[in-house]
Amino acid sequence: MTEAVSLMMLRPGDEGIVLGFVKGGDLDYRRRLMAMGLVPGTHFTVTRLAPLGDPIQLKVRDSALTLRKDEAHQLRIGRAPVA
Repeated sequence: MTEAVSLMMLRPGDEGIVLGFVKGGDLDYRRRLMAMGLVPGTHFTVTRLAPLGDPIQLKVRDSALTLRKDEAHQLRIGRAPVA
């Protein structure tokens, strides 16, 4: 089982996997994240991190997504296993 970590703990070049969403989070925003491709089981790579950590850019499939800290806290993520 992969341990959940904060997306803000990852650095550019790190890979992760979406484990799910936080309980009690904003359901409308959860749907928006899923529409952007951030569904459980999705692998992503951190491509950029702003100097103060907000926003963070992810490569998900062949798309680039940018999330703010409050948006990123809606996600439960884990570090992708090293191949």
